[in-house]
Amino acid sequence: MSESRLIYEVMQELGKHGAVFRTNAGTFYTRTGQRVSGMPKGFSDILYINTAGKACFVECKLEGNKASPEQLKFIEKMQRTGCKAGIAYSVNDALKICEIKESEIIQ
Repeated sequence: MSESRLIYEVMQELGKHGAVFRTNAGTFYTRTGQRVSGMPKGFSDILYINTAGKACFVECKLEGNKASPEQLKFIEKMQRTGCKAGIAYSVNDALKICEIKESEIIQ
């Protein structure tokens, strides 16, 4: 499985429980060469907002891969502000990080 696939699968599952957004961090270039700035370096792959309006940040990694110092710093900062944040190596990890409960399922 690729990291992109893991992100997709996590987004699909989290989307059943609230709002989910894929984020892009850093600077990148379009096909036409235009420079685009995304979220700050280290920002997590996924922003999830539960039905109570609480944010959760999920950084997806394949087993054996490590988060960068910027990613760890971002996660720690979000946790200090009271948000849920962490590194997910699986869909189940993401559900645990976001503390998904059956009562949050959107029909």
